[in-house]
Amino acid sequence: MESKIKITVSGISGKKADAIRRALEPDNVNFPDGLQMSMENLDNALVFNFHSTGNMKKMTATIDEVLAHVQMALKVIE
Repeated sequence: MESKIKITVSGISGKKADAIRRALEPDNVNFPDGLQMSMENLDNALVFNFHSTGNMKKMTATIDEVLAHVQMALKVIE
C-alpha cells in the first residue's frame, strides 16, 4: 500500500519556518524502510510531505513525532 500525506504549518514567518526546518533536519535520518519525508518553506508556511510504501502505523507514529518536535521548536523560538 502506498500513502502520501502533506501537512502544512501555516501562519508562521519565513524566518520561523526556516529555523524549524533547520532544527529538524538532523533528525531526518534513519527513517523506517519504505518511509520518506521532505520539508519546504512556502510563503509563511512550512510544508511536510510524507510518503510511505509500507506500514501505516510507522507512518502515523513518525508524523506524530515530527509534529511534537515542531510544537516544541515553536515554543522555544517564541
